[in-house]
Amino acid sequence: MPLYRDAAIVLRTHKLGEADRIVTMLGRNRGKVRAVAKGVRRTRSRFGARLEPGMVVDLQCYEGRNLDTVTQTESIASYGEAISRDYEAWTACSAMLETCDRLTEEGEPALRQFTLLAGALSSLAGATHAPGLVLDSYLLRAMAIGGWAASFQDCAKCGATGPHRGFNVASGGAVCPVCRPPGSAAPAPETMVLLASLLSGDWATADASDPRHRREGSGLVAAFLQWHLERGVRSLRLVERV
Repeated sequence: MPLYRDAAIVLRTHKLGEADRIVTMLGRNRGKVRAVAKGVRRTRSRFGARLEPGMVVDLQCYEGRNLDTVTQTESIASYGEAISRDYEAWTACSAMLETCDRLTEEGEPALRQFTLLAGALSSLAGATHAPGLVLDSYLLRAMAIGGWAASFQDCAKCGATGPHRGFNVASGGAVCPVCRPPGSAAPAPETMVLLASLLSGDWATADASDPRHRREGSGLVAAFLQWHLERGVRSLRLVERV
């Protein structure tokens, strides 16, 4: 059975038997993989602590028919301790990992998703920006990579130059008065500016935003995500919006 090495981010784990775990990871080169980590639940495990959600590791596996098997791991970045100290950061991390899991397919290369998630985890651990902003920026960018880029300036339906006050998740974001479907949201202009800055990476504008516009923007991001994924991300329910 062929061996391979890859850098990977642990997305989730499941118990298997009395001492093993099934680990779902996003590899830099191989995309999402599922592998058995044998004996990791034992106290004397060589690499159990390195295979927790949110860890970035260099791992060696050998391929199996249904599941690969982890044979060696080395830590690249241990964000767990720093993130777990802050409940808001921890819940944001959980939501990002779940979203990444939903947006990727096993065996399909996903380098851009890997790079985006690694950067977002680093930002959370370093407290570079407010966790809620990091989360919403990650969600918007991950959706854009997945093919669902939201518009916050020009009309998502006809392309009419904005800004526009209407926002419709099914239409793809901002909508002009002509294209605006019934029931569309009418967020504050500052909220649309904030969301555009989170998508583009304009952190100076995002960090200076008002809390009320952050809350409104988070609601729009969650609705946009749920619509296009066709069901909600469960971890988002735990996120505290300040």
